[in-house]
Parts: sequence; structure tokens; C-alpha cells
Amino acid sequence: MSEESKAKVEAVKASSKAEKAAADPRTMSVDPATQQMIIKARADGVETIFDRAASMKACPIGASGTCCKNCSQGPCRLTISAKNPNPIGLCGATPETVAARNFARMVAAGAAAHSDHGRGVAETFLAAARRETSDYGIKDTVKLREIAPDFGVEITVQDEEGNVLDRDIYEIAEEVGVKALGEWGKQNGEILLAKRAPKERYELWKKLDVVPRGIDREVVEIMHRTHMGVDQDYKNLIKQSSRAALGDGWAGSMIATDLQDIMFGTPYPTRGGINLGCLNADEVNIIVHGHEPLLSEMIVVASQDPEMIEYAKTKGAKGITLAGMCCTANEILQRHGLPIAGNYLQQELAIVTGAVEAMVVDVQCIMENIANVASCYHTKIVTTNPRAMMASGETEHIEFDEHHALEDAKRIVRLAVDNFQNRRAEVMIPSQRENQVVGFSYEAINYHLGGTFRGSYVPLNDNIINGRIRGIAGVVGCNNARTVHDSSHLILIKELLKNDVIVLTTGCSAMACGKAGLLTPEAAPVYCGSGLAEVCETVGIPPVLHMGSCVDNSRILMAATEVVKAGGLGKDISDLPAAGAAPEWMSEKAISIGHYFVTSGVYTVFGVTLPVEGAPVFKDYLFKGLEDLYGGMWDLVEDPHEMARKMIAHIDKKRAALGLDKGKERVLMDMADRQKLDAA
Repeated sequence: MSEESKAKVEAVKASSKAEKAAADPRTMSVDPATQQMIIKARADGVETIFDRAASMKACPIGASGTCCKNCSQGPCRLTISAKNPNPIGLCGATPETVAARNFARMVAAGAAAHSDHGRGVAETFLAAARRETSDYGIKDTVKLREIAPDFGVEITVQDEEGNVLDRDIYEIAEEVGVKALGEWGKQNGEILLAKRAPKERYELWKKLDVVPRGIDREVVEIMHRTHMGVDQDYKNLIKQSSRAALGDGWAGSMIATDLQDIMFGTPYPTRGGINLGCLNADEVNIIVHGHEPLLSEMIVVASQDPEMIEYAKTKGAKGITLAGMCCTANEILQRHGLPIAGNYLQQELAIVTGAVEAMVVDVQCIMENIANVASCYHTKIVTTNPRAMMASGETEHIEFDEHHALEDAKRIVRLAVDNFQNRRAEVMIPSQRENQVVGFSYEAINYHLGGTFRGSYVPLNDNIINGRIRGIAGVVGCNNARTVHDSSHLILIKELLKNDVIVLTTGCSAMACGKAGLLTPEAAPVYCGSGLAEVCETVGIPPVLHMGSCVDNSRILMAATEVVKAGGLGKDISDLPAAGAAPEWMSEKAISIGHYFVTSGVYTVFGVTLPVEGAPVFKDYLFKGLEDLYGGMWDLVEDPHEMARKMIAHIDKKRAALGLDKGKERVLMDMADRQKLDAA
């Protein structure tokens, strides 16, 4: 056999080996329930995202960030090479301009998604405040009174005799609702919640002229600037990206979180289950999937209605199981303790169990293919939002209206119950189901650490100062089918815990942690270094704190602000021994989130890829130049072990800058001592 023939044979063998490896579910997910359902899907002749990821390669030019399709003269593909070291598009756009425009458009789309979610919440909140709907009300009056001054709303009033009286709670709510909704359409001035940031951070934003003027304005301005022939300076494009991203993190998302808490209750620690084993073969199974809790809150009520449960029994079911998928799951879990069926990459697989009567979807992270998968089983896909319809497969649309929300919810639950008798495929529900403790809003952390009557972040700061806790990491973000499902999240977080770094988490990352057993207090002695384990066991908290859905990343911003206010760790978020990561990011929302953390002063590491590799000057600006401006910067690290090393190195650098590089025993300090630390 010739050398050429031998080479061909070896190539065929290698290709066959690669295909087999790609087909092995163990190379696709670390979660046993997911692996089991991938096998069942294939046996049922159903293609899932895992199969498509194995057979479809990513576009290398798009992945590098230098494909421009913003006019019909292209698409222009700009690739730097030895033959062409300075490529330009037909209009003369450089790789830096193209990559910056693409990056800015991702920020705009991500900011728009979270902020449009917030707008819907604000509209419903205002309807509740005006008592235009009987299905929603004001549940957390304490939080309403706490945030009202941030919107310039008075919570007391003087009577004619000069007595100070509490204002009516619905009057306060209406005024807050009007002010909040006005943040989207403002054209000038500043978003109201920018001043929640530490004073030094706010002053820096003012100096750099990046305080957002209004939520919608900044998104629209990005779309204008990135139109062909407008803004062609990558630094100027990133300045506008910063305004839009800050408008997401410190306005759209933050308002959504605040108003959801007031309407539905601020989360406090509660227990709940997670993974596909939460479904029940002898009950009607309904999955709510998406991101907005407005409808899911009503489906919770409808599914627990005794009349509806009795109706389910007439159809042969023992009851009704309501479970969540993606961030809607986090919303119903953290407020009601209802189970999570899975995170982003498990949505098709939940249907593959054959046990889901209805998957009810609203917006964001919903695969179009769930309709095709559902057609192979009996599952009904119910769309509920006019922004998010489906062309594939058969779906039912029941449009949600906040003015008759419970009526809509009962209609959906009844549809699911009626579908119970239509099961036609083998029901196979994995046994995997983990318990978890969730609901760590920044208010809950405050009281958990400091007590019911005198909540405080001081105990956290003290333990960072004395070295028991090395630092804080925010690990958030999606799943990505180009990685091994959940693997990077878990490797990174376990490395951080082992090195005494406490972790704050949201979204699909939080679900990965829940499935792996990291969201219970019992996990601390198993996974943590001795210092962090001691603190967690003393306080009774998990080493990974589940703070909510992806829109609730604003809670992490507020937690960081509270740490600054507690004293002893610098005057700004950028001074803190803290870092952020999105190891399996997937959506444009993640880019907006990442950028508002960077511009808030946080070293932020992404995994998988980042569309900047084809523009080295622009990449250098994001990865190095922004630190000079904001004290935070971007980074890309594919290996989660290396990601952990870089985050810990950054935390250690910040500890050294604060003079905390050597462990210190805990010292009880009075206010004068703490003020001296602040001044240092």
C-alpha cells in the first residue's frame, strides 16, 4: 500500500472515530438525565440540537467577528493573512470597525431583549397600581417603600397640622410605575437608578459621558451608528455600547427585577427540586418556558386551583405538575419552590420524555425546533406573546393579557389537562432529581448575614478581609451546544470553591449547579476550601448562591454595591476582589450583560468564543484598554481550569492592592475603625 493510500485509510479511521465520539452522549453533556434523553430521542427518530451541533460547523468568519452584512455590497469577509495583512471591505471598513459594529449590535439586541421584558413588567405593574386588573397586586410593600425614593417618589405626606403620614401604598405604586415606564422613552437627562452605583462609579460614568439618557434611545442610537457609513471608530462605537449596556443593567433589567419583586414577592431562601426527574408519569405535566414571570405566576395559581386538580382527576391523572424551563423556571422556583425541569439545552429533551402535556412559552431562548419535536409526541406547544410566534410545526397561540391573566392561565391549564389522555409514545422520565436551596436576592443575603432586625453585609466583608473568603465570583450565562453541556460551569465553579471564592449565580449556570448538588449547605464541606466551608457552615448557606434569572444579574450589581457600602474593601466595584464569568454563553443578552459588568468595573471572562479574534486591535482594546477607563475588562478563556486560574489571579491582585494579600484574623471594628478603612 502506498503512503498516499495509507494516509487516506488513516484519515477515514480518524473521521469515523470522531463521528463516533460526536455521537456519544457522554461527550455532549455531563448530566446523566440529558444523556439518557439524547439516546431516547435517537431511538424515537427525533433530531435534537445535540445532533445538529455534531454535524454542523460554525462559520469561521462570523466567529472571528469580521463578516459585515450591513449593506447589499457584501457580505464582506475580512480575514487578516500574510498576503493581505490589512484587509478592508468594499466601503473601506477595517476589521476593527466591522468587529466593533457587530459587537455593538449584539449589545443592542441583548439590551433590547432584557429591557423590553422590563417594559412589559412596568406596564403590568402600572395596571396593578391603578387597579385595572384584579389578578395582580402589590405584595412586597416594604421593597416598594425602599425603592420609591430612587424614582423621586415621596412615601410620606404632611397633613394640615404638620403630622407626617404614610402615603397610600397604591398611590406610591402608581407614581413609581409612571416614573419607571418613563425611563424607556426619555431622550435627555440620566436614567434614575444610575445613582444606585457607588458614588465613585457614578462619577466615573459622568466623566466618561456614558450615563444612559434613556433605555430605548441608546439602543436606537447603536442601530443608527452601525448602519453603513455612520460610526467608523471602534472606540466611539464601544462608548455607545457602554451607554446601552448600562441602560440594560442599571435600568431595564434592574427595574424589571424590582417591580417583579414588588408584585410577586422578593425572593428569600426556599427549597425546590431540579432536573427531568421532577416530572411525574401519572400527573398532567405542564412546563412554562421563557423569561417573563407575568404569565407563569398566574399559571402557578391556576395549576393549584382545587377545581382544576379535580378536573385533571376526571381525565385519569392523579394531579398537576407544573415545572419550569430556562429563566421562567428560576422565577417560579425562587418564589414558590416549584421544580425546574432543566436549562436551555434540555428543552427538547423534556418533550422527548413523552410525559409533557403542554410547553407554554413566552420570549427568549426558545428553540424553534421544539415544535418539530412536539409533533413526534402528543405535547402541545402554546405561544403566548405576540413578539414570539413560531412557523415550524403545529402550535397553539393563546395571547396573554394582564387584564384577564388568570382566565388566560386557566384556559392553558385546561388545554393541558385535556391532552393527558392523548399520550402516544413510551413515557420515560429519568430518575435524576436534585434538591437545592435558592432565592438569595441581595436583600436576602443582607438579612441572612446580618440578622432579621439588622441586616448587613459587614460579616461578608469581614471574612474577605480576614482571608477566610478569598473573594467573590459571579458565574452566570447560558448553555452552548458547542461545549459539553454544563461541564464548563461546573469545572470552573468547583475550582473557585476549592480556592475559597464564594460564587453568585443566575440563569442556566445556576441550574447546572443545582443539578450537580452545589446549591445546598451540605455542599460546602465537600467542595470548598477550609475558610469558605467554615463561613458557609456557620451561616448555614450554600457556597453557591442562586440569585435568580438572567434579568436578575442586576441583583449581583446591587450585591457588589452593598459590599462597597459595607466598607473595608475600597470605594468602588472595581476595587473589590471579585470577577465575573459566562463559561458557556450563547445569546446576545450575554454580551450586553458582560459589557455592563465590565463598565461597572468587573473583570469579566467569557468561554467558548468571542467574535473579536479577527480584529486584533479592537480585541486588545476590549481586553486591555477598557481597564484603563473603567477598571474592568473583557477576557476570553476556553479552558474552564485556566478561566478559574485567571479569575483567582485577578482576585489576588485586588486583595494585594487593598493590603489583604496576607491572611488576617478577624477583628471586631467599630464605626470609626471602618471609616479609617474606607479612607485608606
